[in-house]
Amino acid sequence: MTADFMPKFSLDGKTVLVTGASRGIGRACALACAGSGADVIVGVRDPGGCTDLTDAISQFGRRALAVRMDLSDLSSVRAAVATAESEFGRIDVLVNNVGVGPENLAENVTEADFDYTVGINLKGTFFTSQAVARQMMARKSGRIINISSQAGSVVLKGEAIYCMTKAAINHLTRCLAHEWAPYGIAVNSVAPTFIWTDGTRPSLADPEFHAHVLGHIPLGRIGDPVDVAGAVVYLASPAAALVTGASLLVDGGWSVAG
Repeated sequence: MTADFMPKFSLDGKTVLVTGASRGIGRACALACAGSGADVIVGVRDPGGCTDLTDAISQFGRRALAVRMDLSDLSSVRAAVATAESEFGRIDVLVNNVGVGPENLAENVTEADFDYTVGINLKGTFFTSQAVARQMMARKSGRIINISSQAGSVVLKGEAIYCMTKAAINHLTRCLAHEWAPYGIAVNSVAPTFIWTDGTRPSLADPEFHAHVLGHIPLGRIGDPVDVAGAVVYLASPAAALVTGASLLVDGGWSVAG
């Protein structure tokens, strides 16, 4: 295979904004993008608390910036995007990683639970995308990657509101991909299965629940954050230049096994 036909996975010269990057999947995505050549902005609730992450990004020889971003406060989202654009000139790739999923049976969900989950997962994702897309539209170039979940296509008991928001994100991804394609913006989502993070570790530490989860995953293991980060780097790279409106499942086969 000649060089002209080799897929190009480098993010050299790109600037990436990752929301919810202080830990877990977001942190892995930020580091993977930096390792692939991108400068990285991390949107977090406490910028002062993630100097270890910005230092790690800098060790790749890339520029790093932490900005305050709270998806329950849209003014902070707009301010963070404005700061990122001012400091770096542009945002080439947005990774919408922030998400919440409080467990509760549907009959016990409160209005506050509902509004909080929908507000962060769906409203926050939409308006962060809108804020970044406006400058991407002006440049006629950009990538938006939404971290969704297998919960958008399979049923998880006690997660009705979370599943609903992730299904909505998958369809929002398709809608935005169609609407913004004329501006050179590709919009895709990544839908992981259970991933080892601080949030899932207590549940997965239970032997019965762990066995239940593995019973649904044909490939036979719980995912790691780097599994999701690999999919994000692919969708952010030139190798995915003709991919938009897709939902890339990183679920070990759960969705096809049922």
